[in-house]
Amino acid sequence: MGLMDKHAIIEKNATLLLVGSLLVVTVGGIVEIAPLFYLDNTIEKVEGIRPYSPLELAGRNIYVREGCYLCHSQMIRPFRDEVERYGHYSLAAESMYDHPFQWGSKRTGPDLARVGDRYSNEWHVQHLSAPRSVVPESIMPSYAFLKATAIDVKDFSTHLIANRRVGVPYSDDMIANANADLMAQADPNADTSGLEGRYPKIKLGDFDGNPQQVTEMDALVAYLQMLGTLVDFKTYDEAAGYR
Repeated sequence: MGLMDKHAIIEKNATLLLVGSLLVVTVGGIVEIAPLFYLDNTIEKVEGIRPYSPLELAGRNIYVREGCYLCHSQMIRPFRDEVERYGHYSLAAESMYDHPFQWGSKRTGPDLARVGDRYSNEWHVQHLSAPRSVVPESIMPSYAFLKATAIDVKDFSTHLIANRRVGVPYSDDMIANANADLMAQADPNADTSGLEGRYPKIKLGDFDGNPQQVTEMDALVAYLQMLGTLVDFKTYDEAAGYR
């Protein structure tokens, strides 16, 4: 029996074909993925990357809860048109503390990997409350209710503890001050010296326009405003030899 005859047996038997296909995919996957677990440089260390502050983490939770990732990726590909429109291509290290990460290819709206500092807090609040008032062609629904929803703090340290268990390097100090830090970041009158020490390059102040209350809008805008702002890409490119 020739090789082609043996191959015909597999093609005519659905069960054998399925088992064979699964075997090939399994072996191929292991060969590609397994070595990454033994490489120290799988995720290149990049200066500036830090864990999310409690308010940013709360905002990210809201971002995921409301399905923002369904229309907005956070992954700029290393192509000229993408870099010219959105900024420096995404680095794996920027998402090393994301569970789950927000990379993807589905874009109904623009990529948000570098949206931090591109617009004012007021712009974000207006855009989230009445999208078409600032972007007439937008099909995004309104999230005005976030501004009227006080953030539910309870014991936010549990969120940091859960993230530390999966590898995010939250210190004991960060966990002990989680509740206070969450409220202080959105309070223009708070003493934020300790907060700034724990989370470098943190954005501070009233995010939603109402300093009397910390809302889900505060949290979401705080999260958006830090995206893409932690890494000094000019320094990164010079160190890599790019001009």
